[in-house]
Amino acid sequence: MEMVPPQSQVNHNRFGQPIGAGLAKLPWVVPSVPPHEVMVGAHCRLEPLDVSNHAAQLYAQADCDDLWTYLPYGPFETAEAHAEWVREAAMSKDPQFYAVIDLSTGTAAGVTSYLRINPASGSIEVGHINFYPALQRTVAGTESMFLMMHRVFTLGYRRYEWRSDSLNARSRAAAERYGFTFEGIFRQATVYKGRNRDTAWLSVIDTEWPTLEAAFTEWLQQSNFDEDGTQRVALRTLTRQLHPETKS
Repeated sequence: MEMVPPQSQVNHNRFGQPIGAGLAKLPWVVPSVPPHEVMVGAHCRLEPLDVSNHAAQLYAQADCDDLWTYLPYGPFETAEAHAEWVREAAMSKDPQFYAVIDLSTGTAAGVTSYLRINPASGSIEVGHINFYPALQRTVAGTESMFLMMHRVFTLGYRRYEWRSDSLNARSRAAAERYGFTFEGIFRQATVYKGRNRDTAWLSVIDTEWPTLEAAFTEWLQQSNFDEDGTQRVALRTLTRQLHPETKS
């Protein structure tokens, strides 16, 4: 199992004890909480989740029960129950929920959020990601993750986290495709839906962002797709520049 290396830069205090390197930018400027505002790309738009605008569209596509296996809620038996969850989620400040709109259809086809927002540490997580079938394996879905990452690092965050059930292989594969680094597993981290969850942790840090931003930008170029919309160069090929030793 690959693990991230220890801190590459280590200083020592006057007692000879190893301590972390000083921050590159001083004084440390605490980033703001991400504004709960629309993010727009060429293929998707992220809108603050809203029961009136999004609940019915999402529920119409949410009839695949396997979408909810690794989430702490769902599936919902009725549109009313689903709408109530959307209503509560929309009022939350942390997590901060968004609907993902596929611009090719104008329809909400997924949900995502920022959570565990910790400006003082410069740390924030992306989670509650639920892409319905129409959004899975699409340019719009990938672009939505780029937009969220872009906002975070533009605000000055140092660390962007991704956590998932360690058994959710698709989630970890997606995170690694986006350039996240696997950090390890917290055993028996929580209980949900009456079962244990060991939690896999992954992250992107600010020094990696310029490489990832260039990778996403190159992948999203129209020239990277043929007439049928098939990618010429895979995003994983581009993000692997961060970890050239990775074979997957």
